[in-house]
Amino acid sequence: MSRAQQPSRRTVLAVAVAAAVTGTAVPAAAAPRPAGTDDPGQAQARPIDYHSWTTFRDWRCGTAQGARPVSGSRPGVVIGAPAGRTDYTDPHTGTTATWEYATWTSPVHRLTVPATEVIASWNAHTPAGTWLQVELHGTYSDGTDTPWYVMGRWAAGDQDIKRTSVDDQTDGRSTIWTDTFAIDDASTGLRLTSYRLRLTLYRRPGTHLTPTVWRLGAMGSDIPDRFTVPASAPGLAQELAVPRYSQEIHKGQYPEYDNGGEAWCSPTSSQMIIEYWGGRLTPEQLSWVDPSYADPQVCHAARFTYDHQYQGCGNWPFNAAYAATFDGLQGVVTRLASLTDLETLIAAGIPAITSQSFLKEELTGAGYGTSGHLMTVIGFTADGDVIANDPASPSDDAVRRVYKRREWENIWLRTKRYNASGKVVSGTGGVCYLYFPAHPTPQQRKALAAVGVY
Repeated sequence: MSRAQQPSRRTVLAVAVAAAVTGTAVPAAAAPRPAGTDDPGQAQARPIDYHSWTTFRDWRCGTAQGARPVSGSRPGVVIGAPAGRTDYTDPHTGTTATWEYATWTSPVHRLTVPATEVIASWNAHTPAGTWLQVELHGTYSDGTDTPWYVMGRWAAGDQDIKRTSVDDQTDGRSTIWTDTFAIDDASTGLRLTSYRLRLTLYRRPGTHLTPTVWRLGAMGSDIPDRFTVPASAPGLAQELAVPRYSQEIHKGQYPEYDNGGEAWCSPTSSQMIIEYWGGRLTPEQLSWVDPSYADPQVCHAARFTYDHQYQGCGNWPFNAAYAATFDGLQGVVTRLASLTDLETLIAAGIPAITSQSFLKEELTGAGYGTSGHLMTVIGFTADGDVIANDPASPSDDAVRRVYKRREWENIWLRTKRYNASGKVVSGTGGVCYLYFPAHPTPQQRKALAAVGVY
């Protein structure tokens, strides 16, 4: 399970909960439009807008200072001629180093869902001696602008900089909570109506190294406040053959990464799906792990998703970026609107990592309660119940669980709940990570488009 002992960045929803308690309604949201559609009314209504830049044309449409687009089977953006040099003092080591840099800034994306929350995610290759920063700048519904917010400083490795989110970013109207932009008081009606993302690519001076970014995107949403969601009708009976890994067998291992395996639900889930798609770590990559430890790849995933500021392995975009370091994979953070969305993905062979929080008695068979936990949905039974690889299990063999559809659906999609003390707290509202091939099949592409991922 995640860092239950630490105030969760998911508490950003608590403001919206308070608004609901006082009777303030959240306005209905517009729909995201598929690529190439100019009229938002042509798309099915969803309170979620995921948008990304992935094509050569996309990269050419941005504003570059020292960066340049590259074509090929997986187009991206790289350092061309650096725009300048800068010093960066790593807050987690105290080391100051000089870096060459280049920037790429996206066009303005007008949200089809004026949003209370935005989560960015990216896929990139950062060879040793390079790293990147992602920032967001938005416009509010009253026409004023946000500052440039840092959404993450990231490298695939941890030798050049320590991968980190940035705390204490706010303008008094919105705040960055680890990996999530959130409107401070949604009850005022204030929303984010558009945004730009800015990449800054760094490398050691005098080299020809460069990060390569293949996908940059963000999910904006305005999920209605709710303790319960309508029940959906079962529509699929299918199970995917996803490897099973327990986080619990890693208790006490590498406590420098969020106190060991007890809190490794996110990287454990990530590793399961990475290996489902054929991603494998080499003996050389795993050579740092104590050879007496089972499933060393889970230890590796924890180390290379770890956020040194959050002091945890549950940073959502860091997990998606880690998945995309494996050849032929990409990853995004988004929200889904229903179990029907999950069924659509499973039918195309795409499992999902979902985030949920619940009391022990709210999920039959779990045997625990949690303020935040990730698990992998791998299928549905003939009765429509959810088949999940739940890493909060005592052994790898015990990871496969079947959870009652109605219970699981509600704890995943609600945005507010009661905790063990009877206090109203937040729920995650359908957040998930999706990992899928860099070149999806037509069926997979259709399923992803059906849930708003292009």
